[in-house]
This record gives sequence, C-alpha cells and structure tokens, in this order.
Amino acid sequence: MARITSSVYTSHVPAIGVAMDLGKTEEPYWRPLFAGYEPSRRWMAENTPDVVFLVYNDHANAFSLDLIPTFAIGCAEHFQPADEGWGPRPVPVVKGHPELASHIAQSVIQDDFDLTIANKMDVDHGLTVPLSLMFGQPQQWPCAVIPFAVNVVQYPVPSGRRCLALGRAIRKAVESFDQPLKVQIWGTGGMSHQLQGARAGLINKDFDNAFLDRLIADPEAASQIPHIDYVREAGSEGIELVMWLIARGAMDDVPPKLVHRFYHVPASNTAVGHLILENP
Repeated sequence: MARITSSVYTSHVPAIGVAMDLGKTEEPYWRPLFAGYEPSRRWMAENTPDVVFLVYNDHANAFSLDLIPTFAIGCAEHFQPADEGWGPRPVPVVKGHPELASHIAQSVIQDDFDLTIANKMDVDHGLTVPLSLMFGQPQQWPCAVIPFAVNVVQYPVPSGRRCLALGRAIRKAVESFDQPLKVQIWGTGGMSHQLQGARAGLINKDFDNAFLDRLIADPEAASQIPHIDYVREAGSEGIELVMWLIARGAMDDVPPKLVHRFYHVPASNTAVGHLILENP
C-alpha cells in the first residue's frame, strides 16, 4: 500500500529560481532566504520519497484564459520545463508517475471531484522552484512528480473547504494504491503578496503567521477563511494559499509532527513561508 509520509509547504516565487540559476544564492539579499531551506534539504536527503504529488498553479503556460480547469492532474510520463518568455529554466525534465496519477484520478473523480486529465503539459516555475528549493540543482530529480494544477488565477477559484476535502480524497486514493510507495504531498504558492494595483508590494506578516499556526493546529479553521479575507489581508495573489489546504487535508487525522518552519520577507515583493509536517 502507498502512504503519504509527509507534506511540504513553500512559496514558489519565480525570482527564487532565477537567483539559483544565475548563482546568486550567496548574495546578501538572497542568503537569508536560502539559509532557511538548508535544514529542509538535509531532511529531504534523509527522507526522499518515491513520488511527490505537487500542488501548484500554472501561470498561463500550460493553460490560458481561453481554458482554465479548476483542478488538473498530470498523468504523463514526462513534463518539460515551460518557456515563460525567456527560455525554459535550466532544470531537469520532470519524470511523472502515470500509474499512480491515473489511479488517483480514478479514485478522486469517483469521489465526486471533477479533475481535468492532462496527458501533456509543460510545468512552469510554480512547480520547478519548489523542486529546486528542496532538492537543489541535481542532474535529474531524485523522485517522480505528479503535477496537480489548481486555478487560483481566474475567479471563481475553489474554496478552502473544497481544497481541504480534496486533500482527504487524495489521501484515500494514495492509500488504496497497491504498490508500497512513499509519497509526499506539497502545497505551494503564496504567501501574502500583490503584484499590481495601488497595493502592489503588500505583505502582511501577521496574517501569514496566523495562517501557518492554523494550518498546523486547526486546518478546519483555516479552511473557513473566505476568499475576500485572503484578498483583503494577503493581497490579490494571497489566494494561492488555498492550495496549501489540499496538502494539509491529505495528512493523517492525528496531529502532525512539525519538522521545520520558516518565514522570510521579502523575496521579490513576496512573503516566503515554508513548513514541513510529518505523519506520525
């Protein structure tokens, strides 16, 4: 039986990937941020999974405003890094796990969640930056990855309640897979930030840390946050945090073990949050 062993939560700021790709991680601006992920890489080296189920949002690369699925699961053998306007990131091709992805799709759809099946999909910084933060810059990623894209770009976006419940359905699906796989689920995006308008550059440390507290100790309460509160308190892009609730919902019902917590501002006008939670 497959099992979700742990969950990882992190922002996926594109400038973080650029800093890594251009060798700027030791510069004064970037050093404090990357230092916060050093314990995570040590932990990951000792806890490398067979598969990462990675929840992220596409940034008009695989999808566009012409067609926006609410939830899309990548079922392909491989996923190419997307060209986001200045060429693909110099990172390895992402190897998928079609068998587990298809099994999850079957189970979750039968549990009444509508998923879009993506048999071909390029993956952008929303997925590759978290991989780089946790694995560094290897010649190939050390595990398979199942991309799971969530629409948090064009309203209406899914509610926190829906995302938490979806995570529970994903856990059920993983646990019914008949191979002994160690699976991690990652929730990415956020934290507070706004990229345009009169409030561009908004960062709300109090909201971010209160969200982290609730995510760890009371995910049900976190799932009840209305969309307007994300926008008002965390900026127009703060809504990305609903994706973290998918990962949290996939954890066991007993309280998780907090392995690492990190928070840093700013990183290219964004608040960076990061957690690692283990199932007992």
